[in-house]
Amino acid sequence: MKNNDKLPRKKVKRNTQNVFKLPYNPNLKERARKLRKAGNLSEVLFWKRVHKSKFKGLDFDRQKVIGNYIVDFYCPNKNVVIEIDGNSHIGKEEYDQQRDNYLTSLGIIVIHIPVINIFHKLNETMEWLHNHPAFKD
Repeated sequence: MKNNDKLPRKKVKRNTQNVFKLPYNPNLKERARKLRKAGNLSEVLFWKRVHKSKFKGLDFDRQKVIGNYIVDFYCPNKNVVIEIDGNSHIGKEEYDQQRDNYLTSLGIIVIHIPVINIFHKLNETMEWLHNHPAFKD
């Protein structure tokens, strides 16, 4: 198959109501873009499993600005944030809790995944996530 040949892709309907009702700080747009380009390995590994509707046919955004926060992943179809907790979260537990409280106040479910699970138990982690109540049909 040539690079310009594209396989037909199942069209996923975004829950735009969830996306557009979220508060948004435009000042964080460029920082979120830089974080996406930086390519944190654990996030890239997870992204490869969820982008292009590979996970349960759901849509995901990476490094999504919500209010004054940038979250690792946001699934508008289910109104779920997934945070991969690694070294960048050490010593920031209070900040993380404030962010989680804010997101929860918006009706968003927040799921934390330890980075070690991405590196050493990715298949099991994806299976756990597949069965998580937030992603039930």
